[in-house]
Amino acid sequence: MELSAVTERAESGDQDRALPALQRFIAENSQCFLFDVEGRDQRRQLGQAVLRLLGQDVQPACQLACLGALRILSREKSNLRPFTSPEALETLGRHAGIGEEREGELHDSDVTVEALKCLCNVVFNSPKAQEMCAESGLVVGLCRRIRPGEKQLTPNIRFFDCRLLFLLTALRLDIRKQLGRELRGVRLLTDVLEATLAVRWANSLEVAARGQHEPPLARDQTDCAMEVLKILFNITFDLNKRQVDEEDAALYRQLVAILRHCLLTTVDGEDRTEELHSHTVNLLGNLPLMCLDVLLTPRVQPGSVEYLGMNMDAVDVLLDFLEKRVDRGHRLKEMVTPALNLLTESARGHRETRKFLRMRVLPPLRDVQTRPEVGNLLRNKLVRLMTHIDTDVKHCAAELLFVLCKENVTRFVKYTGYGNAAGLLAVRGLMGGCSPEGAYSEDEDTDTEEYKEAKADINPVTGRVEERTANPMDTMTDEQKEYEAMKLFNMFDKLARQQIIQPMSLAPDGKLVPLEEVMHPLVEVSESDSDSD
Repeated sequence: MELSAVTERAESGDQDRALPALQRFIAENSQCFLFDVEGRDQRRQLGQAVLRLLGQDVQPACQLACLGALRILSREKSNLRPFTSPEALETLGRHAGIGEEREGELHDSDVTVEALKCLCNVVFNSPKAQEMCAESGLVVGLCRRIRPGEKQLTPNIRFFDCRLLFLLTALRLDIRKQLGRELRGVRLLTDVLEATLAVRWANSLEVAARGQHEPPLARDQTDCAMEVLKILFNITFDLNKRQVDEEDAALYRQLVAILRHCLLTTVDGEDRTEELHSHTVNLLGNLPLMCLDVLLTPRVQPGSVEYLGMNMDAVDVLLDFLEKRVDRGHRLKEMVTPALNLLTESARGHRETRKFLRMRVLPPLRDVQTRPEVGNLLRNKLVRLMTHIDTDVKHCAAELLFVLCKENVTRFVKYTGYGNAAGLLAVRGLMGGCSPEGAYSEDEDTDTEEYKEAKADINPVTGRVEERTANPMDTMTDEQKEYEAMKLFNMFDKLARQQIIQPMSLAPDGKLVPLEEVMHPLVEVSESDSDSD
């Protein structure tokens, strides 16, 4: 049906005429996400007409058709003028049942869901709508409605309430701060997450495990839980920069206990389980390190992964999660760095976690014939990441291995090879080989017999045993050596002049500096000595 005909019927105000036209428009355009430029004005007129019709006292079926048409039209980012007026947002909010003045005024659930979908589209596509929502009572209304026990919301309404709140916190810094501090959003959303997952507490900091015969989480529970995790991530993004008092620490410990439950929970489908774990890992990375010990406090149960008397189930899941993401090999910065950072900080802060990770990732070295980056062990995969093209990825991988080596340069080079380790050592000013003073306890000697026997023959650059080759300089005369040295010097000089490479030298602080900065003072001293002569 032509847009002009649909617009004409909507403008008539007769819902009996408008309803079939709108339903046909929805059926024909339900999968339309790209819009031609020529029909932009007609779509704007249709949006205005449908909003006026929706503002009238029409039946639920007509409300649903109007909102369905508006949901499609609001996908067009460059044509949102009809949806960003105060009147339009007030109309959509009224049908979504959001706001203090509409508390308890829930419409038909399908109508409410369609209105929420429209609001999500408008907020996502329009900065003006985001600002108007921030200035209105929309956030307060959403928080009031999702609070557990306030209303018996359908799963779809609760999900889109959370989706809208996620979009607002993702796109507006002021809303993050408002929800996180003024509205005590962490407390609220922790309660929502607990209710969504139907958490049962074994004690104050341990969630009771799900029974073997219990079905996995339902799809609507999983969807809602992931939206809540995303909102919590947004409002805790700067948590590590703030002081945490005892009351807040207790809250975060409770949240970590629930997040541990999320890590150990499987849902309907491997991909969705991984997605739930991904949002959990992202959020754990925001929380205070002092609260992450809750991951290890649950009692060891039959079938648990135990190490040093601690329950390592959560850390074991994190390692498996990391290895799956590394094996996938795409979008590594987004997919891998949160897990790497979380494991690094946990290992740095908790001795038991570090020793368990070292046992799993860096077991005693026995294979001295293979390069550290070659193989299918997790150590090999992480060493390969140390030379990845993305700076963040290679830094995070190197940092984890460095911490597992207790920030000992000799041990780090032993497991990775000097060539792979050079990047991190240069950044930290450790190219000279001296290790920083750390807060790690002394370990016993873990060198295997295989390593001790081959240690003298291991090439420290490649990190493996290599056959010794004859030194070509042994058969050269002094004139030939001098010729080759000058040839090499001229090659480096040419590359430096063309700015292809920059010769560097090791400064007293262990960091690399341009060679000319080191040589220039020496030249000045030499010239001053000759002048005095």
